[in-house]
Amino acid sequence: MTDLIASPLFGITLTLLVYRLAELLYRRTRFILFNPVAVSILSIILLLKLFAVPYADYQQGGRMILFLLGPAVVALALPLYQRRQEILKRKLPIFLGILAGALSSIISAAGLAWLLGGSRDVVLSLVPKSVTTPIAIGIVEKIGGIVPLTAALVVLTGCLGAICGPEFCRLIGLRSSASIGLAVGTASHGIGTARLLGEDRFAGAIAGLAIGLNGLATAVIVPLLWFLFGSAWN
Repeated sequence: MTDLIASPLFGITLTLLVYRLAELLYRRTRFILFNPVAVSILSIILLLKLFAVPYADYQQGGRMILFLLGPAVVALALPLYQRRQEILKRKLPIFLGILAGALSSIISAAGLAWLLGGSRDVVLSLVPKSVTTPIAIGIVEKIGGIVPLTAALVVLTGCLGAICGPEFCRLIGLRSSASIGLAVGTASHGIGTARLLGEDRFAGAIAGLAIGLNGLATAVIVPLLWFLFGSAWN
């Protein structure tokens, strides 16, 4: 039994099985809190704790699934290509929206943590919370935050965006698919985008574009802000 748990097959099978069940639960209920990604994360954590399975053993297979994140993000190019004419017509609002979203995400997260008395490392770890995990980790490694904390915050941000992002956008009066896609993709990267793709292909395409452009904008803005203001923290 121990050899089976330590095998990569265990992590892969557990992840796929739990996600499939979470997906069926969401399709049956359509309850926003039953987002498949969020339910899967919580369920796997509880199962590992309940059966005392070391995370390192689970990660043998989990790492292989994580490898597929890159190809999955690249696959978002397909809906972008299919709706390219509509996207090009909105190129200036999209660019300005992503720039505003990147700046507000960085300033609001870091500023709130600082006002609440967060340490330097915690504040820096919050800076890239709205970009996809590989970019966020790369940024934090350069500016000196806590990598595991950043990774957890990125996933949490994505789950929150997927759970309530579209509903919040509609609540404040947004009705355009492009606007909702831009907001959700900029704020909650791949997890939020995955939900939109299942509901509105055009909103999902815009959200997929926002993932890449927000990552690029954040990767440029954060080092610039660090160069201008980082010396005050040393």
